[in-house]
Amino acid sequence: MTPQVPGRSEFGPTIDAFDATADQLLEQLRGHPLADRLFTAASHAGDWSLIWHVASVTRGLLRRRPDQVIALAAALGAESLIVNQGIKRLVRRQRPTDVGDPRYDVRKPSTSAFPSGHASSAAMAATILIAWDGRRWAPLWVSVAAIVGVSRAYVRIHHPSDVVGGAVVGLALAALCTPVLRRLAPGVAR
Repeated sequence: MTPQVPGRSEFGPTIDAFDATADQLLEQLRGHPLADRLFTAASHAGDWSLIWHVASVTRGLLRRRPDQVIALAAALGAESLIVNQGIKRLVRRQRPTDVGDPRYDVRKPSTSAFPSGHASSAAMAATILIAWDGRRWAPLWVSVAAIVGVSRAYVRIHHPSDVVGGAVVGLALAALCTPVLRRLAPGVAR
């Protein structure tokens, strides 16, 4: 893959325009104390899929489903490997900034930008949890996933299109791993 030329996206002018428009919309929120706290906290909570492991362990203890805790942990591990050591190494997209927006103290990732691993793991985990918990819990899991995903563009560690791409990858990986999870953790909805 050829290195990216500064000021020019390997994804083309349409994606550049999407990213610029979405960033302008997010800029209208940046600087508001509640939004800043929410999205910075969500960005931290998404590091290493922490929020999804905590949710999984909590529901696993409450429902006495250690099989589902182990299954989700394994799925998230596989997702991280595929995204961070596979897709990101192939695409090698530069991040919008080296360390994120200086207004927000977030961890500087060591991988390239596309796709967002936070958004990918969030979409995958939310999809799997909805399969186990049913549609009643869908608003909660989708909301958490959306906030975690958007947080990465909010703190300027990712382009907005990285977040969209990550969500698509996470949904695809959830669809691929559902048959395996049905065997490992019975009770996954069909």
